[in-house]
Amino acid sequence: MQVFNELDSMCGISDEELTKRFREAVRIDNEIKRVKGAPIAGYDEKKKAAYLEYPDGRRKYAESR
Repeated sequence: MQVFNELDSMCGISDEELTKRFREAVRIDNEIKRVKGAPIAGYDEKKKAAYLEYPDGRRKYAESR
């Protein structure tokens, strides 16, 4: 079942297509960061914590408040 909102009717892009494009943009951005050697942000579901993953494979977890 597709649900349309005001923005969908204005630009003609479905929620599914928008989600697909967003995920692809994030994937491309992560590839660019890997090539440049920059850390990539991620989220560990098991530890329920955000982290930065560096090119050497180490992860630095965010401090919880």
